[in-house]
Amino acid sequence: MPDTIPALSALGSGRCLVIGEVAMSHDGSLGLAHAFIDAIAAAGADAVKFQTHIAAAESTPSEPFRVAFSKQDATRYDYWKRLEFTESEWRGLAEHCRERQVIFISSPFSTEAIDLLERVGQPLWKIASGEVSNTPLLDRLLDTGSPVLLSTGMSPLAETDAAVARITARGRKVGVLQCTTAYPCPPERIGLNLVPVYRERYKCWVGLSDHSGTIYSGLAGVALGLDVLEVHVTLSREMFGPDVVASVTASELRQLVDGIRFIERMRASPLNKDESARETEPLRQLFTRSVVARRALPQGAVLAQSDLALKKPGTGLPPERLGELVGKKLARAVAADHVLTPDDIESLR
Repeated sequence: MPDTIPALSALGSGRCLVIGEVAMSHDGSLGLAHAFIDAIAAAGADAVKFQTHIAAAESTPSEPFRVAFSKQDATRYDYWKRLEFTESEWRGLAEHCRERQVIFISSPFSTEAIDLLERVGQPLWKIASGEVSNTPLLDRLLDTGSPVLLSTGMSPLAETDAAVARITARGRKVGVLQCTTAYPCPPERIGLNLVPVYRERYKCWVGLSDHSGTIYSGLAGVALGLDVLEVHVTLSREMFGPDVVASVTASELRQLVDGIRFIERMRASPLNKDESARETEPLRQLFTRSVVARRALPQGAVLAQSDLALKKPGTGLPPERLGELVGKKLARAVAADHVLTPDDIESLR
């Protein structure tokens, strides 16, 4: 059950669920898919996400490529077909995720894919941008009873409104992820301004599905309070596939996760400035200054501005009292650089 998974149970509590997106970057290699799980788990992410495409269930042989990247697949249908895994292979991937203590997620692109993944078992569903308006797929997915994350990459607000209403009407938990369908996505189009809009509009988890190929937008989003961050991952920028340009490397993912946890600790720890100042009082004496004698002066000397200087440490009369000392008499002789105290001044003793 979802509630037995700590990272999932913590959703909405101030801890961001970090999803490492493999998508189809395994290029049909089961071994590479398993290598992605190890790399993403080692980087500290909470979940590993794939995509489950069943060519015959979702595509026609004439489907064109979004980007003509493949020299071995004549159509996108051929590409989906070549990259399919068997149910047994999906079970192995899910089990590997459990062994590495990360959540297994795969986005379904057909009701047949939902059937397969439900048998394999996953506690959280992610609906890709192009499927938000696919109500039969959404209804079948809601039958599983698990929470749903919606990617808004190609959806106007009205379409997202309808999907969220459909999900909540069934009593399912939902998260809405800001997403811009651009690979890579430039900073001007990431749209972090929509994160608080979704939170207010839908009263649900909010997140970012990031295609920038950097760690920057994720860090900025978490500073705004993201509940979920999904980021594409590659093992190398020299890898084959359409998503590499919009991905972070495994080492960058490690930096991203570390930065997220750092930001979360900051956000969870409001500072009382007066209390902080009291705690640093010993340091304050080291870093602040006192009024000191610029030169050796005899007892009874009438202090002039030229007799005084401001130097560390801050254990004597503070700088703001310098003007008050001008014209006062010394109660005793002092050496050069002597830190003046009230006992040194006749009218201050």
